[in-house]
Amino acid sequence: MEYPTNIYLSPFHTSIYRESMISDKGISIKFLLFLLVCVYVSGDDAEVRCIAREREALLSFKNGLIGDDGILSTWRSDECCEWYGVECSNTTRHVIALQLNTCDLEGVLQGEVPDCWEKMPYLSSLNLADNSFSGEIPRSFGSLLHLIALQLRGNNLSGELPSTLRLCQELELIDVGGNELTGEIPTWIDELFGMVFLNLHRNKFHGSIPGRICNLTRIRILDLSINKLFGKIPDCFNNFTALAQLNTIQAQRWVGYYYVFQHNGNLPNKKFRPIYAYSAIQWKGQESEYRKNLPLLKLIDFSSNSLIGNIPKSFSSMLGLISLNLSRNSLTGNIIGDIGEMEMLECLDLSHNQFSGELPTSLAQLQYLAVLDLSNNDLSGKIPTSTQLQSFNASAYDENDGLCGPPLASCPEDSLRPSTTNPNEKDDNSLSFMQEVCISLGFGFIFGFWGVVGTFILKKSWRIAYFNFWDDVGDWFYVRIGVFVSKWRRS
Repeated sequence: MEYPTNIYLSPFHTSIYRESMISDKGISIKFLLFLLVCVYVSGDDAEVRCIAREREALLSFKNGLIGDDGILSTWRSDECCEWYGVECSNTTRHVIALQLNTCDLEGVLQGEVPDCWEKMPYLSSLNLADNSFSGEIPRSFGSLLHLIALQLRGNNLSGELPSTLRLCQELELIDVGGNELTGEIPTWIDELFGMVFLNLHRNKFHGSIPGRICNLTRIRILDLSINKLFGKIPDCFNNFTALAQLNTIQAQRWVGYYYVFQHNGNLPNKKFRPIYAYSAIQWKGQESEYRKNLPLLKLIDFSSNSLIGNIPKSFSSMLGLISLNLSRNSLTGNIIGDIGEMEMLECLDLSHNQFSGELPTSLAQLQYLAVLDLSNNDLSGKIPTSTQLQSFNASAYDENDGLCGPPLASCPEDSLRPSTTNPNEKDDNSLSFMQEVCISLGFGFIFGFWGVVGTFILKKSWRIAYFNFWDDVGDWFYVRIGVFVSKWRRS
């Protein structure tokens, strides 16, 4: 059968045909785009290729190390995103995290950290904690403009914090505790306005605490303990807005064990990227490693320095603070009267200072307090009464000669006071048995005698009947005696 080669369509059918063709083309294009997206996404997830210059930078870092004990043996393949401790972005392929903590790593330049960071500009997390690095912190860290978490604690690093770190404007976490760092706390620290966690614990920093540190309004953990700091504590802690709020996790940016969620305001949609971060914190008298719970902590630790002066009044504005440790300094004056406003406090250590005066009554308002140490001060007066304060061991108040009240010895005003009456008089409680008997007999005689006599005086009929009764009794005895005597005589 042959079909006609020339087919003539009406204008109406022609328009329908054209619309159907256009529609089919649109569906085909959309389908092809969908397939391309699927192929791109699946391929991207399945095969993340590292960038060549970043691979070279990682190899340069490895070549500057000794003593990795085979931990970096995987650092040989072409795919650096599969190397131990390396994480790449699934979309950009850039190296975004380097987690080489607790690997016993050491530099080859006197154990220094290899200085090769310019070629990894997209690194967001760098963790070299608990290794054997020494020397100064590389200045090239300042080229890591997207760095969020820098963890170098537990090494033997020396020198000062490099000023180039001020260029890392996205930094939220700096943990350099447990090193040999020196110098003053840099005044440029407030330029890192997004700082949430700053740990300078157990170093050799000296000088005073700079007032500009209070410009870190988002700070949640500030640990300056075990250094050589001196001078007064700046009175500006009301600027710490994150510590003034109750314990809520911020929605856009926070530091945790597996994730730091960072919102990039320059992008049309929210973008989040995973960062590994954790730290060791002095908490309730022990140094513990915090991971998932790190974002929940709100802590200030200035202990074991040479700080002087009073506790700033602005401390009481930190309503969400959970732990405050000012122990082992030379602080003086009274404990701030409105310390009870810091209602979330679970740990309070003010021991080994020179605080004086009475304990503020508002201390009894701290209902979550689980750890308290006020020992070795010059405190006096009665310990305020509350369920929490009396539950602590007496050692929490030791070496305060003027303190009294439970759990310590009773206060003098709580004992029995001397009587204000004549000293020759005695209280009823001190009466002897014979005195009590005499008093009872006296009251008995009064009520018994006057009860009968008074009745006879008031009731004539009772009085006549009473005396008639005794007349009859007397007559009866008289007759009986007379009969008895006459019988005796006859016999």
